Amino acid sequence: MDTHADIVVVGAGGGGAVLGLLLTQRGIRPLVLERAVGPPQGIRGEIVQPNGQKILDDVGLLHQLPKEAVRPVRHFHFRQIGGKRLCSIDYDELPPPYNRALVTVSHAVHHAVLEALEKQNPGGLWYGASFTNVLKQGDTVVGVEADVQGKPVRISANVVVGADGPFSKVREAIGIPARLHRYPESYLVAVLECPEKLEEAQYFLGKKEIFGIFPAAKENVYLVYMVKSGSVQEVHAAGVEILQRRWSAICPELEGTFKGLTNWEQTAYLPTGRARAQTWVTDGAVILGDAAHGMNPHVSQGRMQAMVDAVALAEVLPSCFAEDDFSAATLKRYEQRRRPMVEMLQRLADEEVFFWNTGNPILTVLRNRVFSTLDRNRRLKYRVLTATAGLRDTPPFGIMDRLQAAGFWPDPRADQRPPHVRAQDHGSGSL
Repeated sequence: MDTHADIVVVGAGGGGAVLGLLLTQRGIRPLVLERAVGPPQGIRGEIVQPNGQKILDDVGLLHQLPKEAVRPVRHFHFRQIGGKRLCSIDYDELPPPYNRALVTVSHAVHHAVLEALEKQNPGGLWYGASFTNVLKQGDTVVGVEADVQGKPVRISANVVVGADGPFSKVREAIGIPARLHRYPESYLVAVLECPEKLEEAQYFLGKKEIFGIFPAAKENVYLVYMVKSGSVQEVHAAGVEILQRRWSAICPELEGTFKGLTNWEQTAYLPTGRARAQTWVTDGAVILGDAAHGMNPHVSQGRMQAMVDAVALAEVLPSCFAEDDFSAATLKRYEQRRRPMVEMLQRLADEEVFFWNTGNPILTVLRNRVFSTLDRNRRLKYRVLTATAGLRDTPPFGIMDRLQAAGFWPDPRADQRPPHVRAQDHGSGSL
């Protein structure tokens, strides 16, 4: 065997890099393999939700994020394209200190995690390292084979972690079946200078059209526009002027910003999909993040849930070392802890895809009605907010809640305040 590590993590993405850092801070020696030749580059924006912020805070990185790449945002406004405001979400309803969304650009969070991992675990992150296969003794995974900068390497480990995305080669090598679904819509994203100095996030919904506009640091704006999957060449062929005109028609007050889009190098294309692995563990191996449970970005929890996976797994693994037991039965504690919340968010995301992305006029009217009702119903709006923020592990709506959200049944508790608000200040009531 060429080398040994306590844990081999395949993939240094949002979950794998965080897991490597957490294990390092717990005294476990991980080796993280990343097939890219270095940290990610290019156009990328991201909304870091409160649950992700807490994880970054716990590992000592939240307040080290570069100010030129991070913008806290309090209000998110949902609007009907060509029509009225539908609903406004106020992150200040959440308990401090994580009562803002953080809009980040330039891979700020990912770079911070990778830099901390390299600093705290020297030699524990290998770039240009492509996974090729798992090593087994009988049915138990005992390591990996990898191509490291053109050279074959065999690495033994107590546990192999597949954090290598929805088309995970680790998942395939260890024989875990998964159902993959590609959504018919994807997204074109851009980061542009914003002379209008946008302060609050805007989310425009139309008939089979979505346009998100999020204020970013340094007077920039992060744009997310829904397009048909696989249509990037068609969009490019139409020219940037077509996109400028459409965006200006949706949000005329930012026409000056949209004129700043002059070439396609200012944009990136993000496909969307969902993965549902039959199980997340086997003897000596685990999968996490998109390898286990990719989800639609509507719930803003894809990368956040990979990070939460990393936290849960990092809490289970020390007991595995203490018991010298890396069997599927022991590793299953991680999956049992995480799977219910993940599946709830996947269902919620698919519901939002069904209604938000629709071109059906009847569903469009119902969607807009639900948003308008939520705007007047503080109890239900808070439930949606806590789900998006990653602060609840149960569905935000029951059957009666759905009837009330659609405006078909009155809600006598519509004015209830968030549970963390002091009763003597704002009244009482549980959400």
